[in-house]
Amino acid sequence: MNATVTDRPDDHPRVVRGLLNIAHALDHLFLLIFAAAVSSIAVDMGMAQWQDLMPYGAGAFFMFGLGSLPSGRLGDLWGRRSMMLVFFFGIGSAAILTAFAQTPWQLAASLTLLGLFASIYHPVGIPMLLERAANPGVTIGFNGLAGNLGVAVAALLTGFLIQAFGWRAAFVVPGLGALLCGWVFARSCPKEQSSPAKRQGGAKVSLPAPLLTRALVVMTAAAITSSVLFNFTTNGNGPLLAERFEGVMDDPAALGFLLAVVYAVASLAQLVVGHLINRFALKPFFLFMVVAQIPMLIMASQAQGWWLLLALTGVMVFIFGAIPFTDYMIARYVDDRLRSRVSGMRLGVSFAVSSLSVWALGPVVKALGFGSSLLLLAGFSVVTSLILMGLPNASHEQVKPA
Repeated sequence: MNATVTDRPDDHPRVVRGLLNIAHALDHLFLLIFAAAVSSIAVDMGMAQWQDLMPYGAGAFFMFGLGSLPSGRLGDLWGRRSMMLVFFFGIGSAAILTAFAQTPWQLAASLTLLGLFASIYHPVGIPMLLERAANPGVTIGFNGLAGNLGVAVAALLTGFLIQAFGWRAAFVVPGLGALLCGWVFARSCPKEQSSPAKRQGGAKVSLPAPLLTRALVVMTAAAITSSVLFNFTTNGNGPLLAERFEGVMDDPAALGFLLAVVYAVASLAQLVVGHLINRFALKPFFLFMVVAQIPMLIMASQAQGWWLLLALTGVMVFIFGAIPFTDYMIARYVDDRLRSRVSGMRLGVSFAVSSLSVWALGPVVKALGFGSSLLLLAGFSVVTSLILMGLPNASHEQVKPA
């Protein structure tokens, strides 16, 4: 399919850009179906509490991180278009397979496979979207909006499908959607003339080698603690709302709708950050988004009912708003020929470690309750803030001529 006259001649066709953004939404949607459906699955599989089933989903997040390493390498050396086709068809098939699970261990195995295919998107799809982008900040912001709308849709769609057809439909319906997207992508995306690793390239901004190394180390360390916050909240917010809205609202579909609203509002933060990221110095802007998480998490730890909904919206606004910074730093400091591999290494470390938060979610909440758990997350935000103090200042950057 040829690019239309409204496309920039150096950019991907509009339908390809659209599918790359939809893929981000699907990626997050598939990873959170289990969290949104865990109570219903636990009942169906004869488990007394959802907390006891939650650790079986940790494999998906572990492979989501670990799989990013080979995914990034293959994206650079084999080709990003080919890897995106593996993503669409693989994640759709794995989701449908998950719907046939009969035991917790079968569920764990199929979710782990789903996580492996989900690992492809971030180190491959985002660099593919950015490789021709004229304004990386805006592109990352819109892509982040799409990804976190997938989080919102996961809560809304899963609640509806469970109520209407049961939890298995919550995996089958989006699985079929992913297969359809893969078919359209295969027909719409031109074949690559060469792999990214063989192209001419260069980073937009250079740092002295020691400072670049420091920036990448700080970025990865901050990504680990931030990923703990992201995984714990997005997997735990559904049960949190159900607990704190008891006696106010008990309908799963209605609670799913409320959670979808929280995520939809919070997702707009990424669009705002994408537009502002070029206007402010990176280090203080990033620090502001992380420090602002702390009072919001403290408020959410104590709130009930509708006050919780308000506090939780604030929490997610600043957690989601902090996400674009690491992708922006990779686009800014790293040559496109290496971006998938660098992104894969960063994601591999951060999500493989933070997958422990998904495994620990049930046991931690069971032992401490949600109030103390949210205060613990506020501590992670404090740690992230301290880590970010190590980022190089803007005065060290050298902008390369176009």
